[in-house]
Amino acid sequence: MTFRLDHAWVWDFWFADDGDTFHMFYLHAPKSLGDPELRHRNARIGHATSRNLVDWRDHGPVFGPGRPGAFDETATWTGSVVRGPDGIWRMFYTGARFLNTGGNVESIGVALSADLRTWTKQPGPIVEADGRWYEKLADSTWPEEAWRDPWVFRDPAGDGWHMLITARANHGAVDDRGVIGHATSPDLQVWTVLSPLSRVGAGFAHLEVLQVAAVDGETVLLWSCDTPRLSAARRKSDRVGGVWSVPAPAGVGPYAVEEARLVVDESLYSGRLVKDRTGRTVMLAFSNSGPDAGFPGSVSDPVHVSWSPDGRGLVPLALQSESTAT
Repeated sequence: MTFRLDHAWVWDFWFADDGDTFHMFYLHAPKSLGDPELRHRNARIGHATSRNLVDWRDHGPVFGPGRPGAFDETATWTGSVVRGPDGIWRMFYTGARFLNTGGNVESIGVALSADLRTWTKQPGPIVEADGRWYEKLADSTWPEEAWRDPWVFRDPAGDGWHMLITARANHGAVDDRGVIGHATSPDLQVWTVLSPLSRVGAGFAHLEVLQVAAVDGETVLLWSCDTPRLSAARRKSDRVGGVWSVPAPAGVGPYAVEEARLVVDESLYSGRLVKDRTGRTVMLAFSNSGPDAGFPGSVSDPVHVSWSPDGRGLVPLALQSESTAT
């Protein structure tokens, strides 16, 4: 069985590996809401641990929204965790603020931890969408100011840090403005927003839950986009959305998003790559649909992935064994 909670839906998640234990941080919202679509406005971040990515122990909530008027006053959304040179773990996460006038403004904050268990939010936001390149709320008919899902990683050449962000450009067809937002930092504290690392018109209204990872010695970019958020042009060739990948030989971009290949369809979503203790790269994702057409709200077991025969994207190979959360 998969990682699931009886009392709550679980969806987006991200990992930290301390060398002994895998730490999974996940979004959850109570099933007592009734309608799973309400989960987004009620998202909190939880924590679970595992030695093998299969058997999980849940530790409950980490933190939730901030005070009224804060950048994360409505909900806390997807992020990533890195350990800095100072030994401190940093969780970069999305703050959502739904306005009474309509729409949602997203921005990025950070929380600190010495042990991956107790987290302290820092004043924020630390990064916001820059209107020179990125769409702001009301720049189009899109109902949100997309600036979320920060993926932070060290520069391969050792020159500071990069942050990839789910964002939208301030020009182009409304259904085709999805781009990879970019910010850099020398020290994980001061961030500078830069121009996008992908082109407008690649076929996506948004690119969610971005990740750069090494698979079989080559670098790949992974993200998710479901069918309703594919552009009209891409739906003519790719009729269904889900988890996508594209080779990323430069590592830090730019990325040829227009050449994306589907890894798995949207029955699984928000895929994350991680190396298991054997050194294999596996992908976990949340279950987005079930046999009864409901929302399962659970995280899959690991699926081994490798490159397609033509080397232009990832393919899932085999399911690992099943287990339950405890």
